[in-house]
Amino acid sequence: MSGTRLSFYLRLSSTVLLWIVMLGTIFAGFPIGCLLLIAALSLSALYEFFHMLGAQKIPCFKLTGMIFATVFLVADFVYLSRPGLAGFDIDLALLVAFIILVFARQMFAPVRDREPLEAMAYTLFGILYIVWLFSFLLKILFLTPATPSGATTGQFYALFAVAIAKFSDMGAYAFGSLFGKHPFAPHISPKKTWEGFFGALISSIIAAYWMRALMADQLSLIGFWDATFLGLVLGFVAVVGDLAESVLKRSVLAKDSSHILPGIGGTLDLIDSVLFTAPVMYFYLRWFVIP
Repeated sequence: MSGTRLSFYLRLSSTVLLWIVMLGTIFAGFPIGCLLLIAALSLSALYEFFHMLGAQKIPCFKLTGMIFATVFLVADFVYLSRPGLAGFDIDLALLVAFIILVFARQMFAPVRDREPLEAMAYTLFGILYIVWLFSFLLKILFLTPATPSGATTGQFYALFAVAIAKFSDMGAYAFGSLFGKHPFAPHISPKKTWEGFFGALISSIIAAYWMRALMADQLSLIGFWDATFLGLVLGFVAVVGDLAESVLKRSVLAKDSSHILPGIGGTLDLIDSVLFTAPVMYFYLRWFVIP
């Protein structure tokens, strides 16, 4: 079996397994299950980020960052699950507390050139880039109206955002592999092509229509034009999210964030596009869809 074919089958197997776990969690209807899944993915991705920094001797507060990320996600979930509370109050309070914490931590360590500043900056960046952006899936979970029995409905809109991102990834991969000839961003990722970019957008729009038709009851707030706009915009930001992680990996001389997922790489490689689609989906729902 050729290396390309083996890589494809490994990638397919990992993708199918992950979708089974995610769909099972979402359709089970337990918000705590969504929290555990989101926490597991974001904490794993954050750990990979810190590990990549450590491999290049870039300073960061790994333990402090991991503990804070866990507290942030749990506090966000508890706070958002209480009706009538502003979703960003807890985010701002915890981020302010974290900034104070990292400065307080540094007060008990020697100052060596730019190392303390770099450690604080890289740690905060990891929290914002991975944990805070991914936490928008939690915000979507409690954003849409609950059912008469009190069950959440937001998990289906979070699934919509994730599906668009992953169809964008698959469309870019398929179209780029089959038709790719014109480099898109060779200074960032030599394999990215314009054919793959447009394939990503086409696949995202198709996915939006397909999700809306397949889950008409669960996604009743999304109309035809909503699906069209979200398919295009989420598909675009998914490409940006993928390239953003490529910039990060190129900066630390890493091919993949880790090797935990055969054929895919690491958890950060898996969720990179979702990091941008989740907040865009949240704000679109909040500003234009939620009555």
